Amino acid sequence: MKLKITILIAFLTFNIQGQTTNYSTDKNINYCSESFSTDAYLQERCILDINYPNNQKGFPTIVWFHGGGLTGGEKEIPKALQEKGVVIIGVNYRLYPKIKAPTYIDDSAADVEWAFKNIEEYGGDPTKIFVFGHLAVTQSLILQLEKKEALTATTIVDEHSALISC
Repeated sequence: MKLKITILIAFLTFNIQGQTTNYSTDKNINYCSESFSTDAYLQERCILDINYPNNQKGFPTIVWFHGGGLTGGEKEIPKALQEKGVVIIGVNYRLYPKIKAPTYIDDSAADVEWAFKNIEEYGGDPTKIFVFGHLAVTQSLILQLEKKEALTATTIVDEHSALISC
């Protein structure tokens, strides 16, 4: 009996270790549909990084918006969210005062729209897209997404609020 239990434990340990998920990160992907080649500021800011599990399908996706009060900040993939069985998209967007409202909000909505259109290529499930981030852009984005029919099924979460469904 002890031998059977030992073999079972060894088998389970091997299977769990054998199922380790590796992650990849693709960087500086353009998400804007505007003419990307003509505007240097658009080229610099309208990009995203994506961290995703390899050889897996159906993962939830987190679109992460950096802080900076709409005037600063850089895209990031927070370490606390990495390798947790989700796809993470860290996004940049153009900033005030170089652009005015609603341009930075439109950029943020375009990030989320990119996720809906492209996430399956990275193994993500387009019915499981969540938006997280710092207060200013996330709340502004909630208002914008309410106007975008294609994105009305999105669930929005930020660090200062409860789950909000649009």
